[in-house]
Amino acid sequence: MLLSFDIEAAAIEEHDRWHTHEHLPERLSIPGFRRGTRWISTAGDPRYMVLYEVDSLETLASQAYLARLNNPTPWTQRMMPHYRGMNRGLCAVLGSFGFGQGGAAALIHFSPETSSTSQLNSWLLEDALPAIPGLAGLGSAHLLQGAQVAAMTNEQRIRGADRGVDSALIITGYDEEAVTAYAGGLCTAHGLPSRGVEALTCAFYRYAYSLAATEVDA
Repeated sequence: MLLSFDIEAAAIEEHDRWHTHEHLPERLSIPGFRRGTRWISTAGDPRYMVLYEVDSLETLASQAYLARLNNPTPWTQRMMPHYRGMNRGLCAVLGSFGFGQGGAAALIHFSPETSSTSQLNSWLLEDALPAIPGLAGLGSAHLLQGAQVAAMTNEQRIRGADRGVDSALIITGYDEEAVTAYAGGLCTAHGLPSRGVEALTCAFYRYAYSLAATEVDA
């Protein structure tokens, strides 16, 4: 599950405390959730990227997960109205390359033209992304595709309707300049747009906090 969003400036400090000390532990205690990671923007919008790794898409439609979404805690109810511009995608992972996670990341949102989707995915999965782990400064790449419509829940009603995710690329590395250069190249006219991509946005992030389900259970 991929989320990107802004928070009202006056609520940022409290949001980060809540997200770290209540929200992530709550989510990672749900069966099927493996890890949640929060990133903060260094260039581009929105301010936050959050990635939840789960066993399968069924986890994101499970009764245990929906029960949490429909019964938000008092602190969650206080934080939800401060959200702005939520993009929330329940995504299939079309491909992952490399191991681990770098401290710098790029998030590229895009929508392929219908006629070019197959060729674009083939190029990304067979040519462009497999090379990333071998490049200096880079470590991993993940191609995500929106695969499931999120149910309307009480949490979403409080903050307002979420936008979905069509397709997204997450590229991470240990060198911020290398991540910026590679992802920036994909976003130029000779990169993804030349291969039939529309509605392209690109933002850059630094690692902020991560929690694994095994740490919650410990």
